[in-house]
Amino acid sequence: MGVPAHDERDFQFAKAHRLPVRQVIIPPDGKASVRLKAAYTEPGKLINSGQFDGMDSATAKVAITEYATSQGWGREQVQYRLRDWLISRQRYWGVPIPIIHCPHCGAVPVPRSELPVLLPEEVEFSGRGPSPLAKLAAWRDVPCPKCGAPAQRETDTMDTFIDSSWYYFRYADARNSEAPFDPAAIQDWLPVDQYVGGIEHAILHLLYSRFFTKVLRDRQLVHVSEPFQRLLTQGMVQGRTYKNPRTGKYVIPSQIADLNSPTDPETGEPLEVVYEKMSKSKYNGVAPGDVIQQYGADTARMFILFKAPPEKDLEWDDADVEGQFRFLNRVWRLVQTFKANGGQLHQPLPTTLSKAEKDLRRAIHTAIKEISDDLEGDYQLNTAVAELMKLSNALSSADCYTSGVYSEGIQTLLTLLAPFAPHISEELWQQLGGSDSIHRQPWPKADPAALVAEEITVVIQVMGKTRGAIQVPATASQQEVEQVVQASELGQRYLAGKQIKRVIYVPSKLINFVLEA
Repeated sequence: MGVPAHDERDFQFAKAHRLPVRQVIIPPDGKASVRLKAAYTEPGKLINSGQFDGMDSATAKVAITEYATSQGWGREQVQYRLRDWLISRQRYWGVPIPIIHCPHCGAVPVPRSELPVLLPEEVEFSGRGPSPLAKLAAWRDVPCPKCGAPAQRETDTMDTFIDSSWYYFRYADARNSEAPFDPAAIQDWLPVDQYVGGIEHAILHLLYSRFFTKVLRDRQLVHVSEPFQRLLTQGMVQGRTYKNPRTGKYVIPSQIADLNSPTDPETGEPLEVVYEKMSKSKYNGVAPGDVIQQYGADTARMFILFKAPPEKDLEWDDADVEGQFRFLNRVWRLVQTFKANGGQLHQPLPTTLSKAEKDLRRAIHTAIKEISDDLEGDYQLNTAVAELMKLSNALSSADCYTSGVYSEGIQTLLTLLAPFAPHISEELWQQLGGSDSIHRQPWPKADPAALVAEEITVVIQVMGKTRGAIQVPATASQQEVEQVVQASELGQRYLAGKQIKRVIYVPSKLINFVLEA
């Protein structure tokens, strides 16, 4: 860069070789340092820059570029870091490169009639030397397709990014044995609506995918210009590690005598407990098979979805896994109790609803609305699971088991739960005599009328301290709420005989009475 005061590498180089460091950018409200201790790389104001002195650095960039262009010795240019992609790998597992090397004809493509080139199955993996393919003379040595002279196959295989850069097109027509895909299938399926991928693949894989798509588009093999419409970069699963902070060594949990007060079994030193990306070397991995064996696949799914938003890292905690297991068991018991009381799916709603039925129906349709919004918006799957728990609790505390509203609640709970816990949802659906699969049922729609509350709960505060809560009509004005509170038992206890100085009312939430001193 040639600016030792404002580039970390230049600064280190200048210090190592005792070169002068001239500061040309200072903090917006600061002064030039007599001696910089580190490169200043933040935005600021220009100094020691002639006619550009005093400009903020963003404005100065444009002005200096324009000046250089007008003088004929500089111009604006975009610099890409992307370089040529070396796709060959000295590995067995990969797509064979369909080239035959002939001493007379050079590199000759494998004839179309001989494609695809298949990997040999009788292979010895020694872990030493070149690719195993280079040692297999029976597979490697072939006649030249052009002249028939003895020749050799290319023994390198392609980088696996080659496959992952276009697999989504193949998914649209996976059983096609005549071509990679039928353009008509691509027209029907692509582009991908929502791509979900790990952070490790958020740069090169997605960049290559765009390149492949645009090349295929330019060859008029596909109609799309972008492979994916939306991207969700998911977080990592982190496991608990036990680490000696002095040595940096990770300790196997089974070797620790007391996990509540962990110490290094070799040195006796206290261990640091931190959550880090799961890795064999850190002894913090969790075998999915063990979790499924103990709790089932639905519990594992529910824990992962509930523990953190999809884009955030989540910390694996067995106690939280147990919590999701208990929730699914509550859902199971709810349905069994519903069956035992003679409940059935699709019971008609009563013509007139009691207060308990109205409250339950509001909880049902609130869950439909909130979960639908979570799934259609930014995929807040953790809050969607929380809404399922709220609906489950509402059904558990309801006292209208035989009502059509309760039937609607059970049906809705299972339908909303199905994307999150598909196995238990399907099982309970079939137990209740549901037609077809639960995964073929229409997604429920929220009834706006059911969401309207006739009564609301208002928190009562006196001098900022919460004293209780009271039910009032949803349409009540502030004056009406004040009258209801003052006439209530709480009002008599805390307000009777007191001089009210001011009333602060937050509609539908709380009312605070400020009293004279």
